[in-house]
Amino acid sequence: MRDKHIHIAEDSRLLKLIQQSVNAGLPVDNSWFRTMLWIKFFFYFPVAVFAYYLLYRIESPVWFCICFVAYGLIALLFAFNFSHDFSHNTVFKRKQFNHAGFVFIYTIVGAHAEAWKKRHVYSHHYAPNVEEYDSDLQITHLIRVTPGSTHCWYHRYQHIYAPLLYTTYSLFWVFIKDFVILFGSDIYEKKKGFRYHLSFWIQKTVYISLLIVLPMICSQQPWYIVLTGFLCMHLVQSLFLLFTFFMTHHVESTTYPETDDKGYINTSWLMNQVKSSNDMHPFSHTANFILGGFNNHIAHHLFPHVHHVYYPRLNVILYRILEAHGITPNQTSYWGGMVSHLRVLKKMGKEDNPGSEESALKKAG
Repeated sequence: MRDKHIHIAEDSRLLKLIQQSVNAGLPVDNSWFRTMLWIKFFFYFPVAVFAYYLLYRIESPVWFCICFVAYGLIALLFAFNFSHDFSHNTVFKRKQFNHAGFVFIYTIVGAHAEAWKKRHVYSHHYAPNVEEYDSDLQITHLIRVTPGSTHCWYHRYQHIYAPLLYTTYSLFWVFIKDFVILFGSDIYEKKKGFRYHLSFWIQKTVYISLLIVLPMICSQQPWYIVLTGFLCMHLVQSLFLLFTFFMTHHVESTTYPETDDKGYINTSWLMNQVKSSNDMHPFSHTANFILGGFNNHIAHHLFPHVHHVYYPRLNVILYRILEAHGITPNQTSYWGGMVSHLRVLKKMGKEDNPGSEESALKKAG
C-alpha cells in the first residue's frame, strides 16, 4: 500500500532521531528477555490451566461460574501477553513459530487468528483512528467515537448504554463477526482458500469443544449451568477487553486525522501514531507485565517490531525526545482512561455535524 500520509520534513527528521536514539540507547539483553518470557509463561499458562481444571472438579454451581470467569480473564491476559507480540513476530526469530503461537492462543479465546491479524497489521497499524483505513473503527453503528461520522439520536445515550453493550463484544466476535468475515467480501483476504477455511473451522471446533462440549459431558454441572458459566465468562471478559482496547485510542486527548477527496491523510505517519494513541502507566513494569504492553501503545505503534517487555525502558527515551520537541504524549491512568473514554462517548453523543441525521432533517425542513 502506498503511504497516504502527507510528508512533513520536520516530522520525518524527528522520526529518524527517535529511531536512532532508541536503537542506540535501548539495552537489548537476550538472556533477560528469555527469562521474562518464561516468567510470564509460567505465571499465566499454569493459572489458566488450573482454573480450567477446576471446572471439572467443582460441585457448587456458583463457584463453577466464578471459575469460568476466572479462566476467561486469565486466558485473556495470557493472550494480551503473548498473542499480540506473536502477531508482530517479536518472540521467535522464525515467523512460522510466531504464527503457530499466535494461532494457538487465539484458538483458546475463540477468535479466528488469521482474520484479526491482517486487519491489525495492515489496517490499524497503518493509520489508527482514520476512517476508511482503520478497520478497528468498523465495529458497530451503535457506538460513535469518530468526529464527522454519522450521528443518530440514540448516540445521545451511548455513554450510558455502552458498558452494557460492551459485555456482548467477545460473544459477537466469536460467533458473528468471524463468520461474517469468512463468508463476506474481504479486502484483506480476497481469496479464502482451503487452508483458510480449514484453519477457521479447526479453531472454532477446538474452542467450542473445550469451553462448551467437554464441560457439558465431563463436569459435575448440568448443561444450563455450563452455558450460564460460559455466558458469565464472556460478559466479564468482554467488558475488560473492550474498555482496555478503547482506552488505547479513544480518550479525550486522542485525535482522529481526516482525509481529503483523494484519500490523503492530513498528518504525517509519526504524528498519526503518536497523537491517536494513549498510554496508561507507561513507565510501570507492573502494568506492562499485567497488560502485555497494551498500556504502552505509543511505543508499540512506533516500534511494533520491539517486544513489549522493553517498552517501559523504551519510553524513557521516547518521552524525553517527544517532550523536548514540545510534544506531550497522551497519557492516563487505567481508571482515568475508562472515565475519559466515557466522556468521549458523551461528547460524541451530543455532537451535531454535517453527517448527522439531525442535520439532514434540519436541511430537509
